[in-house]
Amino acid sequence: MTEPLALVYYQRLIPGTQIVNRLEDLSYRVRSVSGPDDLEEAARNDRPLLVLADVASGDAPVWAAISRLRRDPQTEHLPVIVVVGGDDQALRESVLSAGATLVVGAGAVLQHL
Repeated sequence: MTEPLALVYYQRLIPGTQIVNRLEDLSYRVRSVSGPDDLEEAARNDRPLLVLADVASGDAPVWAAISRLRRDPQTEHLPVIVVVGGDDQALRESVLSAGATLVVGAGAVLQHL
């Protein structure tokens, strides 16, 4: 049986590694990318089931990468779940307008995985 692939980009070490570990416990293959510019290329080449990205306030390169994923016919269908720290409503709205499918806090995503 093929394990689904999750593509993960994170900046904050503790929530990021917790998400990776939880996905692996759920039998996902996980590929972590080192930067937002790698998201689009990895999504096209590796064909993940979903993309998880950790976004900090004012992180325009990640927003741009999400927008590129949405404009690319090979990746526009992928669910993009963005993990944010805190309750910054402006950040959540910015990420959603960039094309994120869902914006959640780190605690919420871990709880639901």
